[in-house]
Amino acid sequence: MIGFLGEYEATLDPKGRFLLPVGLKKQLPEDGNAQFVINRGLEKCLTLYPMKSWEPIFNEISKLNDFDPKVREFRRRFFNGAIMTELDSAGRLLVPPNLKEHASLEKDIVLVSAVNKIEIWDKVKYQQLFESFSPESFSNLANDVMNRASS
Repeated sequence: MIGFLGEYEATLDPKGRFLLPVGLKKQLPEDGNAQFVINRGLEKCLTLYPMKSWEPIFNEISKLNDFDPKVREFRRRFFNGAIMTELDSAGRLLVPPNLKEHASLEKDIVLVSAVNKIEIWDKVKYQQLFESFSPESFSNLANDVMNRASS
């Protein structure tokens, strides 16, 4: 299983490319596969999946009942904008304009580990996310989530 740790700053160039930070590159599977799927996140961010993380998700979603309208709606929303991409020879990834717009990415971005994937946030929006959340709120959230996990 892939697992990422850390938070890394990067900069989008005028063409929408960014250099994948070395700290994240070192955490990629050693099979040399530099292919990813980049997709809209569940919040106003993007999600970058290494192929090894994407394939099981895609397979699970593919098994869902196509006759269920909720499944069809979920698939449309989840796959909307998803594209395959790979590192170029300079170690950069391209963010397509429609995905840049979805996450309001301008120039300064933050790449955040999210277990088996990486979230890509506008730096200011990411900072605001944490500034609006008090230590007490986080403590309560941690208690709720971790109590569910242990039951």
